Amino acid sequence: MTPLRVAVIGAGWAGISAAVHARLAGHEVRVFEMSAHTGGRARTVEVAGYSLDNGQHILIGAYTATLELMQIVDADASSLLRRIPLALQYPDGTGLRLPGGIPMAGFVRAVLARRGWSWTDRLSLLVHAGRWAANRFDCPPSLSVAQLCARMAEPVRRQLIEPLCVAALNTPAETASAKVFLRVLHDALFSGAGSSDLLLPAAPLGALLPQPAMTWFRSHGIEIHAPARVMHLQVERGGWQVDAVRFDAVILACSAAEASRLCFAVAPGWARTASALRYEPIVTVYMHCPGARLALPMLALEVGEQAPAQFVFDLGALVGSAGVFAFVISGARAWVERGAPATAEATLAQAVAAFPSGTWPQAPTLLHVAAERRATFQCTPGLQRPAAQILPGLWAAGDYVQGPYPATLEGAVRAGRSAAQGLTT
Repeated sequence: MTPLRVAVIGAGWAGISAAVHARLAGHEVRVFEMSAHTGGRARTVEVAGYSLDNGQHILIGAYTATLELMQIVDADASSLLRRIPLALQYPDGTGLRLPGGIPMAGFVRAVLARRGWSWTDRLSLLVHAGRWAANRFDCPPSLSVAQLCARMAEPVRRQLIEPLCVAALNTPAETASAKVFLRVLHDALFSGAGSSDLLLPAAPLGALLPQPAMTWFRSHGIEIHAPARVMHLQVERGGWQVDAVRFDAVILACSAAEASRLCFAVAPGWARTASALRYEPIVTVYMHCPGARLALPMLALEVGEQAPAQFVFDLGALVGSAGVFAFVISGARAWVERGAPATAEATLAQAVAAFPSGTWPQAPTLLHVAAERRATFQCTPGLQRPAAQILPGLWAAGDYVQGPYPATLEGAVRAGRSAAQGLTT
């Protein structure tokens, strides 16, 4: 194989994955990142003396490509990620908690042991899960998650399916793709022991992958230019010209909007498909309450018209930021429209109302509101996503390209790896 001169445009998790795998294949790699930081939408910011992420991320044990990439760049997953069995527990102690071991068997035991549900509720979930397994976790692409679970008991839909759906797809169950949702469930429950485990970041997101990756880049001869926004992309003599510099191949690991802008002149059809994607925001409300600790590092919350957050994370238990809590609002379009002050006020009230008396030694106070307005694409039924290969020698890598996963870190990492592997095909 003749080594190629490869340009990777974007240094988020997809770009990091593409650059690493292209370099391992023997190619010469140069990375361009338009912002001053790496990591894309999974990054760390400094607020009031705390290192806070722009949004709280969850990984699961089935994220094998992400774990492999961390191992390659010497990011120690055992210390950077806290592994716990899947638990969707509420502040009152009810909820679903899977034991360790084979996920499907643990799922059945957890459902049977779940407090707060009637036997009819539990049987409803097990019957549906059995049907999904019999159908190999597949369904018509036109089906929404709400339609898939329409006959399921209401407490199960409200307390399990809807929180799982919005956590995995960042799209409300009424408009979320059932086909993609079932694929996530399949990989979590049938990928072997530990596949359903939660892998909660025990360090800021910057330390999880971007910082170790930059050290790996330097030691393996990968050039990175940041901040450096690429302005022009055009075909030249069997290769590509990136701002007047010639490359044999290009991987667009930037956002769908930026990739569409760059390749509109050379691949207008692909650009139109990419630019047609619609997005869902995620809002994370950070609160401070000295001396407070939660029963688990992550708890689920009941949502309502004035209760926006679906999950809360105890950052004291996870990253050592004692008394700091991250309340996550996925599928947050309605709350973004209400504005940050109204969202923060409602979340503060929810925090007090959702927990038993004595949880908070004093009233929690607002620390920071992080709103990622284009956090993920809307993962709707029958969605047409742009192809990974745009033209010979031109690839797209991002969580939005065609694939079985929703917009997740694992989807981004897999897309970057696939683009790098496709350079020589």
